[in-house]
Amino acid sequence: MTIFLCATCGTSYPDAPQPPAHCPICDDERQYVPAAGQSWTTREALAKTYRNAWQHHEPNLFSIQPVPALGINQRAFLLRTPAGNVLWDCVALLDDATEALVDSLGGISAIAISHPHYYTVMQDWAAAFGATIHLHAADAAHIVRPDANVHLWHEETRQLLPGVTLIRAGGHFDGGTVLHWADTADNAGALLVGDILQVTPGGHRVSFMWSYPNMMPLPAAKIRHIADALTPWRYDRIYGAFAGQNIPKDAPAIVANSAARYIELLA
Repeated sequence: MTIFLCATCGTSYPDAPQPPAHCPICDDERQYVPAAGQSWTTREALAKTYRNAWQHHEPNLFSIQPVPALGINQRAFLLRTPAGNVLWDCVALLDDATEALVDSLGGISAIAISHPHYYTVMQDWAAAFGATIHLHAADAAHIVRPDANVHLWHEETRQLLPGVTLIRAGGHFDGGTVLHWADTADNAGALLVGDILQVTPGGHRVSFMWSYPNMMPLPAAKIRHIADALTPWRYDRIYGAFAGQNIPKDAPAIVANSAARYIELLA
């Protein structure tokens, strides 16, 4: 029996003698199946070809990203807090070196993921570190490898740890989640957003999409909801899903202006 992973998105499936016939995550119009067709890999095969690169962004915040590019090529974040460490979003590679580095930084108490495209091998990360996975219940239908460590939350916000709050923003997925980190070194606050908000080149705007690979926009009402969900929160910086997608200052104004312009163009 083998844990098979979709080679396109990195989603893992339950133990089976053969890979699934298709990946419903990629069959959905928010993702894609390559022209060459569906293909599969395994955790063991990934460990032979890839390694995780680390970047230290600010005190207590690290990103983790496989190299060369793997699947959708998102990065995960390890957020250290006095009450425990949080893994934000997830990547499909968990090797011995990564386990050793995470253990040296205090392990992982909780895992939270922005949306189903980044679920990948969350079950393996949870098992390795004794962590609980927190996913919004609105996206429960997209969990293709059930696991006892998965806990669903139903509210519009959920305090994960002191100073760490999950916010249901919706949009890209109904349960689309961002993480608010209040207890930053300068107390200005930061948002970790996956691609619920897509940080654009240059870091001066964000965008909002139903499907990024298929270039399908969100309706204006969904964008208003995202902007309104973030308005009450104090933050200065944003960290997006991909390398270099950071907004180092003035993030609330950038979000508000970007949402207003996006809605104007949809009218």
